[in-house]
Amino acid sequence: MSESCWDYPRPPRLEPARRRVRIHDPEGRLVVDVLPDERVPRAWRVLETSHPPTYYVAAEAVLPGAVRPVEGRSWCEWKGQASYVDLVAEDGRVLRPRAAWFYRDPTPAYAALTGALAFYPSGVRCLLDEEEVQAQEGDFYGGWISAEVTGPFKGAPGTLGW
Repeated sequence: MSESCWDYPRPPRLEPARRRVRIHDPEGRLVVDVLPDERVPRAWRVLETSHPPTYYVAAEAVLPGAVRPVEGRSWCEWKGQASYVDLVAEDGRVLRPRAAWFYRDPTPAYAALTGALAFYPSGVRCLLDEEEVQAQEGDFYGGWISAEVTGPFKGAPGTLGW
């Protein structure tokens, strides 16, 4: 099934992930493995006009010790203030700075995402079922490009005003 990111709504829609979500760190270690479950979701996707889906995983689905909070914040007009984490090796080395973001206290429409992490697919290996996704150009929005979604996608130079 193919879907166009131009059919996604604004403000964005939040829904449980329909596919298995796996994330491997740059050294190949599996740090997230979540199966779809609409009764008790542990992974969600956010669908917003002009963007490939952004995937979030419940904090408890992340391998213990694989992430560490870091300084810095950003603001989403829909979800509120975001915080960031580094992806770290077992020995504490930073493998991917600011590898993911999360919302401690999102707006009510996105309360299900409280504490859930959204990993940038650049710098880590992200899979939906068995498909390795591509990173959204520009690495600002963190969208996951898979075969099921078509663009063009916001994020590349010259697309800020879309």
